[in-house]
Amino acid sequence: MIARPIYMQGEGEGEDGGTNRGTSVITRVKPKTKRPNLYRVLLLNDDYTPMEFVIHILERFFQKDREAATRIMLHVHQHGVGECGVFTYEVAETKVSQVMDFARQHQHPLQCVMEKK
Repeated sequence: MIARPIYMQGEGEGEDGGTNRGTSVITRVKPKTKRPNLYRVLLLNDDYTPMEFVIHILERFFQKDREAATRIMLHVHQHGVGECGVFTYEVAETKVSQVMDFARQHQHPLQCVMEKK
């Protein structure tokens, strides 16, 4: 097998039939990807939503085990607000919407919001 050189633009055979050999450097620029912004999904305390319902929300929509869900629920109850998780914008927006819809379907005034981390 005979190897043929690969020429860059401006290289190759000259007018006199000879080859113009030069040095070229090819660099690949690796595109820099920016990490997506993250958002905290928060539950807000109210005087009407049962604690057991909040635990159910945390287990169902945020995949928390019973112990973690209870800990977050108590934090919400005592401090007025608690973090359910940190997600990209689209995921956080979906979770807030799902929680709010589920709470409304069960006639609870539970509020769920997101804020940029």
